[in-house]
Amino acid sequence: MGLFDLFRSRKPAETQAESQALDKGLEKTKDSMFGRLSKMVAGKSRVDDQVLDDLEELLVTSDVGVATTLKIIERLEERVARDKYLNTAELNAILREEIAALLAENNSADFADSYSEDIRPYVIMVVGVNGVGKTTTIGKLAYKFGQAGKKVVLGAADTFRAAAVEQIHVWGERANARVVSQKMGSDPASVAYDTLRSAVANQEDIAIIDTAGRLHNKVGLMNELTKIRSVMNKVVPGAPHEVLLVLDASTGQNAIEQCRQFTAATEVNALALTKLDGTAKGGVVIGISDQFKIPVKYIGVGEGKEHLQLFDRVAFVDSLFKEN
Repeated sequence: MGLFDLFRSRKPAETQAESQALDKGLEKTKDSMFGRLSKMVAGKSRVDDQVLDDLEELLVTSDVGVATTLKIIERLEERVARDKYLNTAELNAILREEIAALLAENNSADFADSYSEDIRPYVIMVVGVNGVGKTTTIGKLAYKFGQAGKKVVLGAADTFRAAAVEQIHVWGERANARVVSQKMGSDPASVAYDTLRSAVANQEDIAIIDTAGRLHNKVGLMNELTKIRSVMNKVVPGAPHEVLLVLDASTGQNAIEQCRQFTAATEVNALALTKLDGTAKGGVVIGISDQFKIPVKYIGVGEGKEHLQLFDRVAFVDSLFKEN
């Protein structure tokens, strides 16, 4: 059994609790999108050009993104042309099918389990701008891994913010995870190096490395992340095994721009979308998945340490379209 399979091996009560948390977390997006969709088709019996135009506007303003919205509308147009007559009552079901198909095509099925018991420590480098919930996501990850019976060490390599280091220590206590840190202003690569050296010595299973979230100088960011990666690879060949980009879903299109900049700066291979519970912009999950073809691995649907969930595209679409 792989590490992430441990996350999925939940008791029925835990699975139900996660489903309820997902439903609650997507409430604002559902109310916004489908409340407007109901008004849009009121009094109309068939899907015509006007309905499709209105739907296009709805998806764009729900932060699905222009390019992704056009793909969805094009698919709907093909269905209208093929079936000749589509009842507006069918629109929800059709839209659901097309979004589910898009997520499946864009490598956003359940995240492939790349973990192996032979890899110790499994190294995760976490990137993202300040304020997106990066450090909190690290803490929640440490908690999830700890609950799965794994020994975790956290590297406080965002040495430019005292708050980040303090927060990592707080989460380390909550999650029973060891924390490696140095004084403020230290070389982040040095913290990463020390973290992995000690993880190897202590035979810990998971090492999660925080990084600074500065985007004002993209060249500097790229150089810093490259240096951290290089140092970690010398200690643990192949590290980091995962580069997790944390994005704040509530920022909508700004999250897409951040994704563009970070993927240009380093080799991101997994995404975490936070704060879905506090926004009506949950459609950004669909747009980011489509545009960047990077698997969405985690979604945050609440403030509790148990509210970071492995992204399940089927559960996500089911919840998004579930009738209240």
